[in-house]
Amino acid sequence: MLEESRHPVVTLEPLDDYVVIEPSDEEAETRHGLIIPASAEAGSRTGIVIAVGAEPGGIEPGDKVLFPRDAGFDVRLAGTAVKVIRRGELIARVQD
Repeated sequence: MLEESRHPVVTLEPLDDYVVIEPSDEEAETRHGLIIPASAEAGSRTGIVIAVGAEPGGIEPGDKVLFPRDAGFDVRLAGTAVKVIRRGELIARVQD
């Protein structure tokens, strides 16, 4: 019997004022019904905060945030693409 290969569980604990965000690939719809894919948005993206450092400045895991497309560092975490961004680079918390 072959044993399943197991990948170690990897966690990423940000330091200081860094946050870890899972970018969303949502589509946006204009008032006139035009659907704009997330890849077409030039300046910013949204994502869900999955971890915060010791100085998060009011940001908590689970918050939806807006951030510049080119902000932070791209990291692959257990096969999932995440961003590690300084708290000061976040633009806003999104209230749905």
